[in-house]
Amino acid sequence: MTAPAVAAQRSAPDPAWWADPYALALRHGKGPLFLRRADGWLLPLEVERWCAGTDAADRSVLSRCRGTVLDIGCGPGRLIAALAERGRGALGIDVAPAAVAQAVRRGGSALCRSVFETLPREGHWGTALLMDGNIGIGGNPSALLERVAGLLTPGGRLLVEAAPVEVDERCEVRLDDGRGTLGTPFPWARAGRRALLHHAGATGWRTARSWTVTGRHFAELVRVAPLHVAAPTGAPVCLGGAQ
Repeated sequence: MTAPAVAAQRSAPDPAWWADPYALALRHGKGPLFLRRADGWLLPLEVERWCAGTDAADRSVLSRCRGTVLDIGCGPGRLIAALAERGRGALGIDVAPAAVAQAVRRGGSALCRSVFETLPREGHWGTALLMDGNIGIGGNPSALLERVAGLLTPGGRLLVEAAPVEVDERCEVRLDDGRGTLGTPFPWARAGRRALLHHAGATGWRTARSWTVTGRHFAELVRVAPLHVAAPTGAPVCLGGAQ
């Protein structure tokens, strides 16, 4: 990525983001941090893993990247930093300024932007990543998969992580720091391996392979036909690893 792509996100973020539970967790490099549904159910988020280096599961994904790489919901940037170290062109996007700032500090290129906004090099990325539960971005996996199809070059691939359990859920959640601080509600989704492959097939993707490493489930999807995509309104929250 060019220097302007990095510099574009260096302006001071809205102070409200620094008080957000996600931003504070990233600053400290640890949780607790949860996604809270309206019924009180909590999903623990792996802040420590996101802020650490890549592990065996991450490396199994990175080894399958081809061409330039777009990491959607890059969080604090462990994957784009690892790709930069390998000399591969890569860009991370995330709507959380704290995450983008940390990704850049780690040596990656990143922009503070939603996947549903206009992005650099649309239609020309070789690989897109949706790791750490980011298939949930926007609360509609099918709409997200259609949007990603429009970002890739013909024959491009999407490397995506499924939920560790068989689930197909769309809901509204809030970030919860476990100490009474709640973030703003936003739409989210979870898709287990079976549901993920169903959504992929229904939106014009072919599953090239799927695999599991250390209990994390992944799929490599190949774009088989151009799709006409109407981008949803708004800027959904993407977590670097809710993921």
